[in-house]
Amino acid sequence: MQQGPKPVRPVDVHLDDIATLRKPHPCGSYEWRVVRVGADIGLRCLRCNRKVLLPRSEFERRLKKLVRPPEQADAAPQPPH
Repeated sequence: MQQGPKPVRPVDVHLDDIATLRKPHPCGSYEWRVVRVGADIGLRCLRCNRKVLLPRSEFERRLKKLVRPPEQADAAPQPPH
């Protein structure tokens, strides 16, 4: 029996993550801070402070790298030893 394509899991995005996109903003910056998470992803340019709203599908297509800030990574629950 032939199966269809496997469902793609959405990227795990959190507030204050730093996203590096594939194309630069007109100001020249590639880096954005995540300011809204949901069906749409809100981003704020780290150079010029411009805010944009992208559909999640377009954000995932343009995403090159996602970095969680150190203070947020430390706050994540640690597995028991």
